[in-house]
Amino acid sequence: MNDIRKTMDEGPMASFQWLAIAICIMLIMLDGFDVLVMAFTASAVAAEWQLNGAQLGVLFSAGLVGMAIGSLFVAPVADRRGRQPVIVLCLIVVSAGMLLSAMARSHIELAALRAITGVGIGGMLASVGVITSEYSSQKWRSTAIALQATGYPIGATLGGLMAAWLLGQHGWRSVFVFGGLATALMIPVVLWRLPESVDFLLGRRPARALDKLNRLMALMGHAALAQLPAPRAGQTLQGNTVAALFRNGLARPTLILWAGFFLLMFSVYFSLSWTPKLLVQAGMSTQQGVTGGVLLNLGGIAGGSLFGLLALKVPLKRLAVASLLLYAVFTALFGAASANLGFAFAAAVGLGVFLFASMAGLYGLVPATYPAAVRATGMGWAIGIGRIGAIVAPFMAGLLLDGGWSPASLYYVFAMPLVAAALAVLATGVAQGRLPGARVASAH
Repeated sequence: MNDIRKTMDEGPMASFQWLAIAICIMLIMLDGFDVLVMAFTASAVAAEWQLNGAQLGVLFSAGLVGMAIGSLFVAPVADRRGRQPVIVLCLIVVSAGMLLSAMARSHIELAALRAITGVGIGGMLASVGVITSEYSSQKWRSTAIALQATGYPIGATLGGLMAAWLLGQHGWRSVFVFGGLATALMIPVVLWRLPESVDFLLGRRPARALDKLNRLMALMGHAALAQLPAPRAGQTLQGNTVAALFRNGLARPTLILWAGFFLLMFSVYFSLSWTPKLLVQAGMSTQQGVTGGVLLNLGGIAGGSLFGLLALKVPLKRLAVASLLLYAVFTALFGAASANLGFAFAAAVGLGVFLFASMAGLYGLVPATYPAAVRATGMGWAIGIGRIGAIVAPFMAGLLLDGGWSPASLYYVFAMPLVAAALAVLATGVAQGRLPGARVASAH
């Protein structure tokens, strides 16, 4: 019997596999645009509806709340129904949510639609990460995940440029129309060339599983199978997929990963949400504050790419720990330099480099921890717990500012969770990023 997982792990990667990863990067770019679309349009929306700070805060939080719900409750469906159909369904939800947002008549309507859009984004992200992992060889897996992580700052940067032009020409509603249409265009691309998970086909064995598997084998240049391999003991999952994250030795790594994701996203979304405003509060102009935010995202593109190159030589866990510690250092340095334009901009680039390198590291650890039958659930819940940190952090930063804390001191505070996240990663049992295969049982 051919060991398909071993063949994919140890063999060369076909152009079909690289194309699948490229599509996953494009899908993450949509996440980068969608998360920040409210930031791009906030001033125009507030001016049209005369919104106060609290009402704007609701709009900012609604999308993140939706993403947490999607990650926690939609992503597990992918382990039962397949990765590709869940991605297609989520793209439909995101596209509809964006287009309907352009027609919102009040901030309450817009907040509800932002939450619905977020559900689609959150449900999609877990499956995208799993597809990237499963279609990469062991040699290229951490690199592919790091390249995927660069999709977020690329989407945020290009989206910001497009949003600035659309706002000037056609108003804030056109930015949502653009996002909805761009998302809709990805649906036929996904149906055309984003494959179903091989591990899912072997484990769940849906209708015509052998035909689908052989089509994928041909596209990857592997020999066709005469029949499906005999299922291994414990290969199929019975019962609740979320509960399975705490069975067969998975409870400890699950809790450690959740802690790591919460702590990382707690600091990430503080950096992404508050950096432009805190630069202005420290004495810079509004334009300089926006420039600092752009430099942070540009640093992220470099960081994800650098992580991908280093991942070819350095074990995943070691890279993730180093990235988190350097992210903590640059977070503190940014606070210290926030009143000096040149130093602040340089620190913003470094902040972005290690912010997105840290995200690549944690996203790579999840597939290497879970067997195929619960891999999307594991990814979804890790992301969902992280999104809770993302929701809490901007709110906590606002409370501290209202309490008289300086912008610099906030960066010192938000550097500390990153050190704790690095310690959490050290406590995981993952080193090389090898997928556990299609089994539910896993040795940890």
